[in-house]
Amino acid sequence: MTSVAHLLADIADIGRDPRGGYSRPVYSIAELDLRAWFVGEATSRGLDVTTDRNGIIWAWWGRPRDGAVVTGSHLDSVPGGGAFDGPLGVASALDAIDVLRARGLSPDAPGARGLAVAVFPEEEGSRFGVACLGSRLLTGAIDPDRARNLTDTDGVTFAEASTAAGLDPAHVGRDPEALARIGTFLELHVEQGRGLGAIPDGPAIAVATSILGHGRWRLTIRGQGNHAGATLMADRHDPMVTAARVILAVREAAAAQPDARATVGRIVPVPGGTNVIASRVDMWLDVRHPDDDVTAATVTRISEAARAAGAAEGCEVDVVEESLSPTTHMDPALRRRLSDLLPGTEQLATGAGHDAGVLAAHVPSGMLFVRNPSGISHAPEEYVSDDDAARGTLALADALAGLGGVALAGAANGRDA
Repeated sequence: MTSVAHLLADIADIGRDPRGGYSRPVYSIAELDLRAWFVGEATSRGLDVTTDRNGIIWAWWGRPRDGAVVTGSHLDSVPGGGAFDGPLGVASALDAIDVLRARGLSPDAPGARGLAVAVFPEEEGSRFGVACLGSRLLTGAIDPDRARNLTDTDGVTFAEASTAAGLDPAHVGRDPEALARIGTFLELHVEQGRGLGAIPDGPAIAVATSILGHGRWRLTIRGQGNHAGATLMADRHDPMVTAARVILAVREAAAAQPDARATVGRIVPVPGGTNVIASRVDMWLDVRHPDDDVTAATVTRISEAARAAGAAEGCEVDVVEESLSPTTHMDPALRRRLSDLLPGTEQLATGAGHDAGVLAAHVPSGMLFVRNPSGISHAPEEYVSDDDAARGTLALADALAGLGGVALAGAANGRDA
């Protein structure tokens, strides 16, 4: 039986970033290599693998059917991300199938609901700016034309990247037939905070209670490009100065509101020369809070401060929403069931977005978190011990069986699905 640690070791060299961590944007060579790795691992287990029109990979153990129990996660990463965000959930799903098969359980046994693993593309939104793009397309949460026209930093559209990956972008969009096959969705994920790691000798696994409401906004600051040496300070309309003031305003706005989080994680000056006053600066804002009204009010406060800073420097500021997800409370009945199936687990809210949060508006969805003692995510220091990864697999296997995805097969099931 292959362990999660061995599965993750197999992909440890894919998408390494020389700056540290992993950079695996959707439909890049690295992410396509990971998708091929998953298909190979699933096929070797006798799973029936298909890729749907939205780029979601489905690996069915047994007969595909409506109302099945589905687990899975994603394989793309943020720039310089950790080794576990996404791949841990995918590898644990494969490992859980090995565990269930070894227990003599089968998705085709009488009373079983069926079981599948799903791998979603562009969960991080690191290439095209919209998080959970695959699950948003599946559920109809994003307009297909808008998705097709999203562009990356090189000007490549999502339609063009999809075509290069062997997909037909003309057919992306809401897929009720695929959605109907998900009766319950359960996503295992590395914990992205200090909840479990802060409890000495505490549980390694937690059940998610909610996902913080969050959104992304693009601020475009337009000034006057000019010569760095020939332009007096009094004659400048420098968008970089405005951007600096905006970053401070973002921090102040979030700090003034309990439980708010606001971040500028990316800033791009145009044209970007060291001896050139920029003509434009694009910057991306991430704001999160449990109360969606507070999120909106925080963004309004930041937008007003940005426009005031722009006016003081003689610059224009535009603020455009790129994505917005409300606070999601995981299905209460499913949460209770998971807690009953996995005694001793913690209950945790998360500040990170996930495909499970998008799917929760359509099907009962839940999440399991595996302890990350570093408390750090989206960075190379993200960590899960081999022992905790194994605990995560067992918890996932117990949950998938308890939710009825599989049942006792009776005769030995062997390796064939």
